[in-house]
Amino acid sequence: MTDPLQQFITVLLMAVVTYLPRLVPMTLLRGRKLSSGLQNFLKCVPFAVLGALIFPEILYSTTSVSSAAVGLAVALALSLLRLNVVLVVLGSILAVFFSA
Repeated sequence: MTDPLQQFITVLLMAVVTYLPRLVPMTLLRGRKLSSGLQNFLKCVPFAVLGALIFPEILYSTTSVSSAAVGLAVALALSLLRLNVVLVVLGSILAVFFSA
């Protein structure tokens, strides 16, 4: 077991590292007006990052890339129908299950 002081220091350092990327832009951009183009770009960044993180995992989540692709296609189709997220997830799980 590790020392409680070492655990506390580790958690404290993780908190600092997590908070710094939020604090630095907030302090550097205080009082400045961002252009509307930059604001629109920054609004899209979380979705792009989330997609980049999730997409590779979707393709390799099963033993077969083809069944994962079926699940992805079903999820995209159900989401384009604007169904509830729970229904999209359940539909894609069922599609993978029955295609495998």
